[in-house]
Amino acid sequence: MSEANQKLDHLRALLKSYGSCLVAYSGGVDSVFLARVAHEVLGGRALAAIADSPSLPRRELQEALEIAAKFAFPVRVLQTQEFANENYTANPANRCYFCKHELFEELTPLAQSENFAVIAYGENASDVGDFRPGARAAAEFQVRAPLKEAGLTKAEIRELSAQLGLPTADKPQMACLSSRVPYGEAVTPAKLRMIEQAEYVLHDLGFRDVRVRHHQFSISNFQFPIEAGSANASDKLTIGNSKLEMSLARIELAPAEIPALLADGKLATVAEALKKIGYAHVTLDLQGYRRGSTNEALSQKS
Repeated sequence: MSEANQKLDHLRALLKSYGSCLVAYSGGVDSVFLARVAHEVLGGRALAAIADSPSLPRRELQEALEIAAKFAFPVRVLQTQEFANENYTANPANRCYFCKHELFEELTPLAQSENFAVIAYGENASDVGDFRPGARAAAEFQVRAPLKEAGLTKAEIRELSAQLGLPTADKPQMACLSSRVPYGEAVTPAKLRMIEQAEYVLHDLGFRDVRVRHHQFSISNFQFPIEAGSANASDKLTIGNSKLEMSLARIELAPAEIPALLADGKLATVAEALKKIGYAHVTLDLQGYRRGSTNEALSQKS
């Protein structure tokens, strides 16, 4: 038996020991695998619950529900209210703490009312040492991380997901839409709708590892010509106390996918589409997509 399968047996034993389990479900690699195995072990004493809010793309929600239906494990959709929390919308470096706190606040009464002994989420052994403020919220609510407890790494979860026939076995990493907004810039539903639509443009062209980073900037006290036929071409009208808000899209793709964006006119197609969405400027990050790029600014300041 492979090491991954030994760990799978350990996971099954852990879940069995719970007696019943409410799984925080997102439709990503880890939570799909956890929900599938929990249902296998516990049957009707396992329930997946997915948090729905503006930070979850509509396609991701639909796909998560379709996977649950295909593999016959029950799922409940919960409307979470993290956008009512100024600590979340201010987008500090620990934004994920407030998101997970809201999630677990919603899951706790559900678990109590329906007699689920344990709440579990999809943190795995590869996440150890990563910057994960959400883990603090999990600890506060005594939420279990059985994948991590069983020692399962991301690579092993993908391997076992393939064995189980799960379509997420090779799914790219997926973080919530709010992660596309730099820390310190406010997170709003309007920004997230723009990001979501922009990423759909790229996905529909066949790109897989996609992030559209949303940068907001403003121009204050800007000037423009009084009129085209002015006697003095340098005449300008200054609008005092004015502020022009503009958005910039910074596209991150897997480095191997960047050449495809530069071929066959795709670059112009994408730029035009994103400008229609509302982006004043569309840029390509030459370093490509890399996990944790949002945290790079934190390391530069330290």
